[in-house]
Amino acid sequence: MPLTAQARREQQKAAMRSELIAAAHKLVQEEGYEGLTIRKLAKRVGYAPMSVYSYFADKQDILLALAQDAFETLARRIEENRSDDPLEALKAVMVEYAAFGLGNPNEYRIVFMTEKVRPQAGKTFAEMTEGNPAMKVLVARVEACVAAGKLRGDPRAIATMLWAVGHGTISLLITFPFYPFGDPQAFVARMCEFSLASLGAGDVPPLAQAPGC
Repeated sequence: MPLTAQARREQQKAAMRSELIAAAHKLVQEEGYEGLTIRKLAKRVGYAPMSVYSYFADKQDILLALAQDAFETLARRIEENRSDDPLEALKAVMVEYAAFGLGNPNEYRIVFMTEKVRPQAGKTFAEMTEGNPAMKVLVARVEACVAAGKLRGDPRAIATMLWAVGHGTISLLITFPFYPFGDPQAFVARMCEFSLASLGAGDVPPLAQAPGC
């Protein structure tokens, strides 16, 4: 069935946004945070700056889009690493998250270690969380561990705490490469074991009400 005019416009708009996000990833990799500007992004793809503003209000919006895209890539990698054991499947999330961050340290630093002062334009905190495929996989695997009696408590709280530990571990490994952590992946594995042992020792209560919900 041929596409309607509106469907074609939506398709073209999605393709253009994907092109802009891919170009923004390249700019971040090549020139860092300062190199990511609307003007440079427009020049990279051959568009007028005003065209870019149709998709992103400012640099903050671009960073949020890059983070969302990175989480989608991470979710695909996690889904490839499955296990019948719910605890091993959960550990795989942290292993893949660490591999992703340590394999792309410059981009990780800029995309995930730059302050996000507000949600993506037109989206609440809850909508952003629901649209984060990597977090959804993490929560689902925590839920499987809770159902199997491996962990106890609120799945989202547990998932958020594991994310905090994973992010903190990767951030330290990236920003303090001279510190004697030992093998980075081995250190990540130790932190993973430590976190799960701590969380498994009690019943984890829910987090406080999230902002914007």
